[in-house]
Amino acid sequence: MQTVESIKALRERRHEWRDEGKRVGFVPTMGNLHDGHLKLVKKAAETCDVVIASIFVNPLQFGQNEDLATYPRTLAEDKKKLTAQGADLLFLPTIEEMYPRGLEQQTFVEVPGISSIICGASRPGHFRGVATVVCKLFNMVQPDCAFFGQKDYQQLQVIRLMAQDLSMDLDICGVATQRASDGLALSSRNGYLNDEQRKLAPMLYKTMQDVADKLHQGDTNLMQLSKSAVDKLSQYGFKPDYIEIRNGKTLQAAASDDKHLVILAAAYLGTTRLIDNLEVFR
Repeated sequence: MQTVESIKALRERRHEWRDEGKRVGFVPTMGNLHDGHLKLVKKAAETCDVVIASIFVNPLQFGQNEDLATYPRTLAEDKKKLTAQGADLLFLPTIEEMYPRGLEQQTFVEVPGISSIICGASRPGHFRGVATVVCKLFNMVQPDCAFFGQKDYQQLQVIRLMAQDLSMDLDICGVATQRASDGLALSSRNGYLNDEQRKLAPMLYKTMQDVADKLHQGDTNLMQLSKSAVDKLSQYGFKPDYIEIRNGKTLQAAASDDKHLVILAAAYLGTTRLIDNLEVFR
């Protein structure tokens, strides 16, 4: 696996692959890779000729008092994992390479509406940071297909809308959430959990499964289902941010007769914010 740090070197290699007619898959990450990330790389390798991965901890998507300074960085191990999974190139830009005019640059990308609800309401400016860095990475890498995990469901929808609205010539490929054997969605932030919290964490997914079961059984009182789930998590020691039942495509408030729903959840265990989701088709 080749590692490059400059946009110039990245583009030179990308142009070579384009001249050879190769289909390029792209997996953007913030590092501290787990099996969920590697699943994206594997999927990219299965469907594309070459795979580019990136590691960049993006300051623009972290709010005040969030974990930018302490976000886990494990570059040596990440490189080994990417190499073993068959990645062809790792793009490892510095902050100066990504934002040459500094973090107060004047050009940002925003996807209105969907970026201000759910996680966007809890983390103002987060999705502007996500959309900006992903748009820049797409311009740098120029992939044929980019791969994102469905664990970050709202992020995936934001990126899909951005690519559609800006007429980007690439496919956005969502990949199913990778879970631990007890159901907990894999996340780099799971490492913040202590042993007791880690044992409790799978209750987030279990609670969503209970909501999904009730939806399949015909329960149409969506607000009450959400409230009961919040109450249940609180009793287990979580501090729920939200549990919402939304339209699976638009993420707007779901109607009782919608066929494609998504249960979206965010809750704190101690200082660790966990997110998860579960699609429901009925």
